[in-house]
Amino acid sequence: MTDIQKRKEEHLNLALDQSHQSKGGEHFDEICFEPLAIPEIDLASVNIETTFLGHQCSAPIIIGAMTGGCDYSDIINKNLAIAAEVCRVPMALGSQRASLELGLPQKIRCWAPSTVLLGNLGGTQLAFGGTDLAKQAIESIEADGLMIHLNPLQELSQPNGDHNWCGVLNAIEKCCSQLNIPILVKEVGVGIGPTAARHLLSTGVEWLETAGFGGTNWTTIELARNNSYREREIMQPFITWGMSTCEVLFELSKLDEPLNLIASGGVRHGLDVARCIRLGAKMAAIAQPFLSPAIDSSSAVVEKIEIVSEQIKRTMFLTGKISLEELKEANLLRPQRLKKL
Repeated sequence: MTDIQKRKEEHLNLALDQSHQSKGGEHFDEICFEPLAIPEIDLASVNIETTFLGHQCSAPIIIGAMTGGCDYSDIINKNLAIAAEVCRVPMALGSQRASLELGLPQKIRCWAPSTVLLGNLGGTQLAFGGTDLAKQAIESIEADGLMIHLNPLQELSQPNGDHNWCGVLNAIEKCCSQLNIPILVKEVGVGIGPTAARHLLSTGVEWLETAGFGGTNWTTIELARNNSYREREIMQPFITWGMSTCEVLFELSKLDEPLNLIASGGVRHGLDVARCIRLGAKMAAIAQPFLSPAIDSSSAVVEKIEIVSEQIKRTMFLTGKISLEELKEANLLRPQRLKKL
C-alpha cells in the first residue's frame, strides 16, 4: 500500500468515528418552519423532483464527495453509484488524486450509466497539473461536471500538506474557459464566504457548494494522524474555524450575483435539506450519513436516500408546500435569528 492509499484509508476509518463530527455551530436547529395546522394539501401531491446540470433528479439530494484511492473505497463507491442510479440522484466522487497518480481504474460509470457524476480534484493539484489533469479526471469517469475542492485548513493540519496555494484561482479560471463541462467548487468543512464566492463567480464557476462547519471535522481527523505535538498544539485553536452552512447561505444570499448553491456541511436528514432549500440552496449534498450504509450495501444506501427524500416531503406537507419553489417561500419562526448567525 502506498503512502497516499494509506492516508485515504485512515481518512475513511476516522470519518466513521463520530468524535470527528463537529459538535454544535451548525445552526440548523435555529431554522424553524412555521407549522401549518391545516396544510390543505395531499401528501401524495408533494413533488420534490428537480433538475441538476440538465438532468432530472428525484430529489434535491447529492451523494456528497467521500472517498477514493484505497481498496475498500472501491466497494463504497460502487454501492453509492448503484444507489445513485436506482434513486436518480447525482453523485460526487471523493478526490481522484490518488487514483490518477497511481494509475488506478475508476470503475464508476458502469454502475451508474445515467447518473450525474461529478469528478473531484483539489485546488492545489489543479494549480500544479492544470487543465490536462482536469481532463484526465473527467475522462476517467466520464464525468458530467468537475468539482474542485478547496481545503486550506485541512492541508495546514495534514502531515506534509500543501501549503503553497498560489495560482489556484487562475487554474480554476482556465478550467472554466477551456473545458466544455460545468465547473463546481466546494470547501471542505469551513464554508465558502462571500469574498471567496465573488472571486470564484468571476472565473465562470457555475455552482458553489458551501461545505460549511458542522459535519465531518477534517482538522481533527488530520490532527489524529499528525504525530507532531508542536503541530497539534499550533492547530488546536482552529478546530472550530469556519462558517456554518446556515451562515454561508445567509451571507451569500446578500450577493447581487445569481447563485447556484449546493448546501453541505452538517446536513443530517431531510428536514435539514428542506431548511437549506428555504435558505436559498438548490441542492443539498450529504456525505457522512451515507458512509456507514455504503459499507453495508447499495440497498442500504437506497433506503437511506428514500428516508431523506420522505423527510423532505413531510416537511413540505407540514408547511403546506407542494413544490420546491413553494418551499423557498415557507414561513419561518423568529426569522430575526438568521441575522444573529
